[in-house]
Amino acid sequence: MIVVTTPYLTGNRIVESKGQVFGLVVRSRGLAGNLAAFFRSLVGGEIHEYTSLLEDTRRQAMDRMVQNATVIGANAVISFRFDSSELGGSMSEIVAYGTAVVVEPDASATTPVFE
Repeated sequence: MIVVTTPYLTGNRIVESKGQVFGLVVRSRGLAGNLAAFFRSLVGGEIHEYTSLLEDTRRQAMDRMVQNATVIGANAVISFRFDSSELGGSMSEIVAYGTAVVVEPDASATTPVFE
């Protein structure tokens, strides 16, 4: 599955748009992780417990989006984005979303010029 942040895929032609796809994950850090993060925040610097949690959560949200695109017959996702929010003060919601499309190679396809 090709996933790009652009609304086009250079060297390919979009032959069909399948519609919006997304992958959603809501995660909460356990008590031990929250305590470790709290004490680390007292001294400053990166809070590795939360960085690791969010990296894993983004990866899982993207995997779910790709699975949804595959189910509806797409071979690419364009205009890919992440969004996140906090729920209830202790949970993080991560959404990966984009437009599922079917593309085929096209040597004559040019990159759009935006002025």
